[in-house]
Amino acid sequence: MPFVRIAPIFGVVVLVFSLTMGVPYAAAVALHDGTAALWAWSALFGAAWGSIIWREGRRRAGPQPDLQPRDGMLLVVLAWTVLPALAALPLLLFYRQHGGQLNFMQAYFETVSAMTTTGATVLTGLDALPASVNLWRGLLQWLGGMGILVLAVAVLPMLGVGGQLLRAESAGPIKDARLTPRIAQTAKGLWTVYALISLACLLAYRWGGMSWLDAWIHMFTTMSLGGMSSHDASFAYFASPRLEWIATMFMLVASGSFALYFAALVKRDPRRIWRDAEWRGTVVLMVASVLIVAALLWWRGVEADPATALRLAAFNVVSVASTTGYASTDYLQWPVFAPIWMLMLSGMATSAGSTGAGIKMIRLLMLLKLAHRELARIVHPRVVNPVTLGGRALDAAVLYAVLAFMLVYGGTIAALTLALLLTDMPFDTAFSAVVACVNNLGPGLGEVGPAGNYAGLSATQLAICTLAMIMGRLEMLSLLVILTPGYWRK
Repeated sequence: MPFVRIAPIFGVVVLVFSLTMGVPYAAAVALHDGTAALWAWSALFGAAWGSIIWREGRRRAGPQPDLQPRDGMLLVVLAWTVLPALAALPLLLFYRQHGGQLNFMQAYFETVSAMTTTGATVLTGLDALPASVNLWRGLLQWLGGMGILVLAVAVLPMLGVGGQLLRAESAGPIKDARLTPRIAQTAKGLWTVYALISLACLLAYRWGGMSWLDAWIHMFTTMSLGGMSSHDASFAYFASPRLEWIATMFMLVASGSFALYFAALVKRDPRRIWRDAEWRGTVVLMVASVLIVAALLWWRGVEADPATALRLAAFNVVSVASTTGYASTDYLQWPVFAPIWMLMLSGMATSAGSTGAGIKMIRLLMLLKLAHRELARIVHPRVVNPVTLGGRALDAAVLYAVLAFMLVYGGTIAALTLALLLTDMPFDTAFSAVVACVNNLGPGLGEVGPAGNYAGLSATQLAICTLAMIMGRLEMLSLLVILTPGYWRK
């Protein structure tokens, strides 16, 4: 059985993940917020289960099981469904200890949202939560941004499934390109670049006026494009144009490919970043959208000052387009074109290899080029016109994979929207909630807009949205493939 083969590896992953609870534990001890015990017990519980799974897996599968490429897919799916349940344990303990109302489905939704960098929340009173709880929510997003299993490959190369994990967990249509000859070295390089840019973001937020705690939390949720804040008012809490511009810059940076940044760093050639067609497409689309929305706000009289209109448009458009989900104002009060266009951008504006989600800019460019080729064929049926990107012809298999992904992407949104409509949710809320969750954005329209959250949803509705978040993070196919009979055949 596939699970028997991956059990030793999965046990190690659970054990390592439990150790990350040491960060909020240290914060609880340092700040005396009264939550140190629940972090310690949660970490011990996770470490115990990880050890049991590892030991039993070693006993049944042997010390070096014969792993198959498809085993990486099952390991990724297990990680993104089981680890959030472990991450939810300290939240449940905290709310039970303090008499709050939080059931397992709500806690699981919250941690899935964090780890998939969606940023949707069912919690209120964030300003009153202990620092360790808010720090945990932010840390989960930062770990999930680059990928927990990519981190495992970087620090535990002896796991022996690096290639399978990177292919299963990485986003985008081209998953097999190596940046270095060794998978573990590639994973370390990606996490090094991610950490360095995160450090720059942390220092910039501190320079901009945030406290150290807020700077850490918002660095975590900015670089992961997650958008969870430690304040109910989100970024509007700070009322700081300087911080908004800092956040806008780092959200834009995080929307690009960290693999591209790593390659530019290794080659010592920053010019290759702008030469990348996908990065140019991301920047051009976001900048053009910011200018259009800013002009609309000024023209419709929403903001009389053009500079203010530009700042509000820049922050909120980039936030939504990058799938971060911060809000400095209730943009649902803007002319209807703006929030609808921003929601659409969340599905296509980020690059493959970034911490964002959606179909990715590279797929959009491929589809546009494919459509252009078909239009040319109508006029000139005999013309030889290969689809190219970055000066290279694209293999037909890649294009077929993109078309298959788009079919599954559209079908997933339609099916999950219908599922929410069966629960009597209004159409605008249902559709936007599914789009926001599949794209790992967070805020949608209506009840789940930037001025609200997901707290009013029923357990069934939260379960549907949770499934949408996981499917969006794993780009649908990695999750659906393990449900096919062929996957389980020997």
